[in-house]
Amino acid sequence: MTTYKDIRGTHIKTVTTDPPAPVSGQMWYNSTTQVMKGFTDSPGAWATASNLNTARAYLGGGGTQTSALAFGGEPGSGTTANTESWNGSSWTEVNNLNSTRRNLGGCGADSTNALAMGGFPGFVAVCETWNGSSWTEVADLNTGKRNMGVTGTNTASLVAGGATPSATAQTETWNGSSWTEVNDLNKARSELAAAGTTSNALAFGGDTAPNAETEVWDGSSWTEVNDLNTGGAYVGGSGIYTAAICIGRSIPSSPRGLTELWNGSNWTEASDLNAGRSALGAGGTQAATLAFGGETPPISAATESWNAPAANTVTFTAS
Repeated sequence: MTTYKDIRGTHIKTVTTDPPAPVSGQMWYNSTTQVMKGFTDSPGAWATASNLNTARAYLGGGGTQTSALAFGGEPGSGTTANTESWNGSSWTEVNNLNSTRRNLGGCGADSTNALAMGGFPGFVAVCETWNGSSWTEVADLNTGKRNMGVTGTNTASLVAGGATPSATAQTETWNGSSWTEVNDLNKARSELAAAGTTSNALAFGGDTAPNAETEVWDGSSWTEVNDLNTGGAYVGGSGIYTAAICIGRSIPSSPRGLTELWNGSNWTEASDLNAGRSALGAGGTQAATLAFGGETPPISAATESWNAPAANTVTFTAS
């Protein structure tokens, strides 16, 4: 229904203080500062960045928008151990994983700090840690699996769900030297994503219908919360448990570019990826995210950078 504001717009008012919650397009005159002001918001957007050197899907990765690592995956057929480092503008090939695999889990704080675990062929339990120059094998997962939701760093990470080979609800945490089984997800699933830390995390999406379930981890147990608006498998994700981003998905077998933002209680749809895809790598925060690789199909080398919606009060001056 058309509103009065849609027809007539928002009138310019004289105020002594700036309004506490202006709407987009609102203008006012502040008689105290004697200036004209307005409020504008801009939607979040994905920007195309430099491609990976090796196109691949079902890869592991993590880090930030300016410092990330991509490793393993499927480059079109078979598997790869290839590892690439992102410096904010381009990818550089570095030392390979010790174990060639795809459908693995991965996370990391930046390009010098990462953890790779699980994967295919089979249901791998192998775990490797990255120190900025090379990979070192460390203690295995308690259960070999692939297509897990993973978040954290190489000294503190969480693995939720996965396939073992059937979908599992199992959750494990890593303390830098060993894995510990903790309380299960409420919904067994694989091909999901996770965001947060070992004490506060979010798990979302997956291959178990309706593919939209979201659960929050408080350090000891999982609680079901509001679902994604659009369910899907092979989703990517990053952020924290109160501010996460869900990127791409397969619905049910066609990759999409859908992006959703989590505010601690609900998911909101945001601007799509430029190249819709699933089984991609991701790292960063809800406000500044990097998405790389995936399957469109075909296998993709695309890298995109996300900047969150911005809202600003602007001052108008005479020219």
